Amino acid sequence: MEELTKTEERIMQVFWKLQKAFVKDIIDELDDEPKPPYNTISSIVRLLEKKGYLKYKAYGKTYEYFPAITKEQYAKTTFSKLFSGYFDSSPASLLSFMVREEKLSEKDIEEIKKIINQN
Repeated sequence: MEELTKTEERIMQVFWKLQKAFVKDIIDELDDEPKPPYNTISSIVRLLEKKGYLKYKAYGKTYEYFPAITKEQYAKTTFSKLFSGYFDSSPASLLSFMVREEKLSEKDIEEIKKIINQN
């Protein structure tokens, strides 16, 4: 699947939350002030449909959209690209980065150890 822009990803987050929506529902859910124009969001939604991220049900000239992929499916694909592209598919490199940059707490480290020991 084609990668999403930050704006498209933001709109998909709303769809994953609502599960199905009309364009007006998406606009209502956005925190933006002033609210973005209807045509802008409608164009983004149509792009998401063309890219295969959304499907729709037509009610005359009105369309109700819903996700074609789950948030988990998208996360898996996106993480795989991030993992291979930035961490050379090395779990040690990823974990080292997390420890250095995210400043993991002792509790976080203990949870990671439990997960490792369970597998």
